[in-house]
Amino acid sequence: MHLDVVDLHSFYYRTKLGRIAQRALRERIVQMWPNTKGQTVAGFGFAGPMLRPFLADSRRVMNLMPGQQGVMPWPDGMPNHSVMVEETLWPVATGTVDRLIVLHGLETCERQADLLNEIWRVLGPGGTALFVVPNRTGMWARRDKTPFGFGRPYSLGQLESQLRKHKFVPLRQVSALFAPPSHRSWVVRSANWFERFGGKASFVLPAGAVMVEVTKQVHAPKRGGITDVVRKPLEALGGVTQPVGKPVQGRDGLV
Repeated sequence: MHLDVVDLHSFYYRTKLGRIAQRALRERIVQMWPNTKGQTVAGFGFAGPMLRPFLADSRRVMNLMPGQQGVMPWPDGMPNHSVMVEETLWPVATGTVDRLIVLHGLETCERQADLLNEIWRVLGPGGTALFVVPNRTGMWARRDKTPFGFGRPYSLGQLESQLRKHKFVPLRQVSALFAPPSHRSWVVRSANWFERFGGKASFVLPAGAVMVEVTKQVHAPKRGGITDVVRKPLEALGGVTQPVGKPVQGRDGLV
């Protein structure tokens, strides 16, 4: 079940906890992708808050929002980059996306296999996709007052296993959202400390979100045509290049 776009927008842009989540996730993503100059960057689900850093230098930025969730213009005060799509059929040419962020898109999708196939289709050679999902052992997945409390939460192993089944190769994984999902003032003030500490000691402080970067696996094409080797090829022109028989004696010598 997809969340409503109005509720997602309200959480990320109008609540202190949402702004904490936005900042924590975005900092991790920018660290992973510091340079997207000349590249096509896309987001699916509710990825707009994560896409803003890429507007300046990227060749193209697309904010793909599933119809089941709803769509709204993005970003505010700038030309619109949002488009409403059918969640498993995107109006994007095959192999044209260099970087793709999936946020609140996989865990709420009822046709996950079809969605992953569509992501594989649009991803270009050497391109990467970043899946951001709720951590099943984290506190955020247990609170339905945040978007991370909806849909199917994942462990790192579960997410990587599902992605491998759909011909994706995991490259690296990071975690985020180490602060408790609370609106209390002391949590808001300490959010940056939680992120720094959790990034160094995630085995002590469970993260609220798991992030896995993948690329798509492409097998080498099979050779076509005749593959058997001809053991005794015919020498059709052998007699022309290598004359046979005895030379003929003519009046002026050998012919």
